[in-house]
Amino acid sequence: MATEFLNPGLDQATSDKIVSILQNRLAQEEEASLILKHAHWNVAGPSFIGVHEMLDPEVDAVRNMADETAERIATLGGSAQGTPESIIENRTWSRFTLMGRQNTQDYLKALIDYYADFITAERNAYKELDELDIISSNIMQDHVQELEHFNWFMNSHLICETPKA
Repeated sequence: MATEFLNPGLDQATSDKIVSILQNRLAQEEEASLILKHAHWNVAGPSFIGVHEMLDPEVDAVRNMADETAERIATLGGSAQGTPESIIENRTWSRFTLMGRQNTQDYLKALIDYYADFITAERNAYKELDELDIISSNIMQDHVQELEHFNWFMNSHLICETPKA
C-alpha cells in the first residue's frame, strides 16, 4: 500500500504505517456515523425527542472526524477508503448489534458500550501516532476530546433516566 508521494521528513515505511492506522480509524468513524443515525431513527419512549435531537449533531461531528481523517490520509499521499467493504475489512472493534425500535435507555447503553471501544481505539491510535507523526496524533486527540464530550452527554442523560432504588 505505497503512498503516491512522500511528505518531507517521512519515509515510505512510516507513511504507510500512518496511513494504515488512519484508515482503521476512518473505517470506525464512518461506521459510527451510520450507527448514530440508525439510533436517531429508531429510539423510542418517553425520552424520545431529547435523545433523537441529541444524536444528529454527533452524527455531523463524527462525519467531520471521518472527513478530517480521510483528508489527512490524502495529505500523506494515501488513498482514503470510505466504502462499506472498507469498514468490514478494517474492523478491529466489536460490532454494534442493537437493531430496530428500542427504548432510549437501551440505545444509550449500547452506544455508551460502543463509544468505550471507539474512544479506546482512537486513544491507542494517537499514542501510536505520537512516535510516527505528531500532526496525525493531534488530529486523533481532538477526535477523542469530542467523543468523550458526547459520551458524557449520553451517560448524563442515562443517569437522569435511571430510577434510584
